[in-house]
Amino acid sequence: MADIQHLYQQALQLLQQLIATPSFSKEEDRTAELIAQFLKQHGIEPERKLNNLWARNKHFDPAKPTILLNSHHDTVKPNSGYSRDPFDAKIEDGKLFGLGSNDAGGCLVSLIAVFLYFYDKKNLKYNFCLATTAEEEISGVNGLELIIPELGKLDFGIVGEPTQMHLAIAEKGLMVLDCTAYGKAGHAAREEGENAIYKALTDIEWFRNFKFPKESEVFGPVKMSVTIINAGSQHNVVPASCTFTVDVRVTDAYRNEEVLEIIRQHVSCEVKPRSIRLKPSSIDKQHPIVQAGIALSRNTYGSPTTSDQSLLDIPSLKVGPGDSARSHTADEFIYVDEIREGIELYIQMLEKIC
Repeated sequence: MADIQHLYQQALQLLQQLIATPSFSKEEDRTAELIAQFLKQHGIEPERKLNNLWARNKHFDPAKPTILLNSHHDTVKPNSGYSRDPFDAKIEDGKLFGLGSNDAGGCLVSLIAVFLYFYDKKNLKYNFCLATTAEEEISGVNGLELIIPELGKLDFGIVGEPTQMHLAIAEKGLMVLDCTAYGKAGHAAREEGENAIYKALTDIEWFRNFKFPKESEVFGPVKMSVTIINAGSQHNVVPASCTFTVDVRVTDAYRNEEVLEIIRQHVSCEVKPRSIRLKPSSIDKQHPIVQAGIALSRNTYGSPTTSDQSLLDIPSLKVGPGDSARSHTADEFIYVDEIREGIELYIQMLEKIC
């Protein structure tokens, strides 16, 4: 435990430095440098692409499976409700305050500590790949997605987000669809034209009532909501087009591409996804890492929030110290004991399988 205590103290110190260094999404160069220097002080030479860093364990063996340890070092901007300096990383009453302390600084430094713990151990059953990444808060293209091709073959991932160290074994994906129903313009007083609004209504009714055949054990059905509609320019003209927007929350029962194909088979309007990048993700409840967590009295659940899990094509588990309810709140904080517990539980889970 002495080794873990030392790692905890170093992790806490690193987190205070990260909090004191603004790292809004797309502006994470200084925190990337801080993390790089921290790893170099421990004899680790990380690779870097833009503001993303990654490193592999000392005795990396290409013949062995690899575990990804990932969390992000970007933050949102502080909201107007802050009563204290968001960059003043003070510890008061067992709480470390500051922007990004909870989301996801505590997770990030805990996973870095875990990587250090396993870094030079020999005869492990798994390799470790640490990735500290940018632009998570904006689902940006220059974050984890940018470096996935550089990381090599990965077998499963642990994504550090505040879950009170419970196990988020599934996460919903997101697709936003821009739909257009086409008609033909005409004068409203005469029997002219083809009203695009009426054509859209048929499809909107389908979105409202359709039930996808497969349901997720964790989340239940895929959810589709029509959230914006727009048509017409003046009262006496039959509109030639009607546009509407659909918010689709995809469960782990489907891939985004499958849901999009089913939608296109059933509606007559034109359907254009803004993106299919934010995929649903999951890991089997019987997976050894999940079972290791359950053995340590951790609960499993499905996460309603989106993270960098959505960019991974491998089984992934979202778990980390802190509480999601504190994320993006004024006077954000994490309990220092949560960080210590996070490091200990991560290590205990991984030692069971490594």
